[in-house]
Amino acid sequence: MIYRNAFCLLGVIVHQESVCAVYGSGLTSACVVDVGDQKTSICCVEDGISHRNTRLCLAYGGADVTRCFFWLMQRAGFPYRECQLTNTLDCLLLQQLKETYTHLDQDICGLQDHEFQVRHPDSPALLYQMRLGDEKLQAPMALFYPATFGIVGQKMTHLQHRSQGDPEDPHDEHYLLATQSKQDQSSKASADRKGMPKPSMYDDVRSQGMDPERGHMMESELGPSQADGMGHSNDGEETSASLFSRKTMVSQFEGKALGLDKAILHSIDCCTSDDTKKKMYSSILVIGGGLMFHKAQPFLQHRILNKMPPSFRRMVENVEVITRPKDMDPRVIVWKGGAVLSCLDTTQELWIYQREWQRFGVRMLRERAAFVW
Repeated sequence: MIYRNAFCLLGVIVHQESVCAVYGSGLTSACVVDVGDQKTSICCVEDGISHRNTRLCLAYGGADVTRCFFWLMQRAGFPYRECQLTNTLDCLLLQQLKETYTHLDQDICGLQDHEFQVRHPDSPALLYQMRLGDEKLQAPMALFYPATFGIVGQKMTHLQHRSQGDPEDPHDEHYLLATQSKQDQSSKASADRKGMPKPSMYDDVRSQGMDPERGHMMESELGPSQADGMGHSNDGEETSASLFSRKTMVSQFEGKALGLDKAILHSIDCCTSDDTKKKMYSSILVIGGGLMFHKAQPFLQHRILNKMPPSFRRMVENVEVITRPKDMDPRVIVWKGGAVLSCLDTTQELWIYQREWQRFGVRMLRERAAFVW
């Protein structure tokens, strides 16, 4: 989010995290799975375009795995009984223990002894010993069984909603829809009076001040739910049907704790064509620091293979889950992709400079953003 009074930089380029992740990993298309600390987001990106209907946001992340691991260790007799989740140092300690001991390797079993130190300012370091077994596997498994987190009273899954518009931007989506509807009615009325043919789709696109050559690209960016709304005003039945199916999908998933593997399969299934789905299955890119566990890549790949539709098992040659593209840290792939994008010749016209922002405000985002704002 960019605030008018906080724009203290010389210039910025605004782009989507999923697209930056694809550029940073050197791919052209991928199903981007961003497992962060507080949330997990999934989106399918094809040729630099993020498909709107494939976007999911799950209300859990790495911090919930840490909390679950702490609860499991307490049940196993965690020796550091003064540990509190409200203490910053204790939270850092639990984060370190999670990153050190948890894994997704089902070949590791049995009890093992571990040691760790607790350090506090102006106090000597304390050495503790503990014995852990399946707790190290159960904690990261909670990402696939999120009911284990015990998160209640909130929506666990969020889908991409239709934009409500921006009061500061008179040329937002709703302005375009309203003006296009009025222009269509006036054009048809004048055509009926004069006996002229009805305006073509090219004229409709020109009436909005858009480039007709970008029509197909804009439809893929908007997604079916929004692209249907950009059609003619006499297509009300089709628009209502698409909105009804969208609302049904929202009510179906928003109240449920959708596991990570099921969320990935649902996101890919929302792609418009089978060719796009095959691309996504063959390139599942995992970024962020919430899934950096030992053997996480083969574990997730095995679950996707077992749960994907049987028809695609025959069509897709191999399901590939990428957790470390080019041996890079998955936590910085988005930043690298943003750095690569900012240096390209084709993105130089996307820069928003300070004077432009101070003069035009949020309207510059619609003019310069590489996606439908």
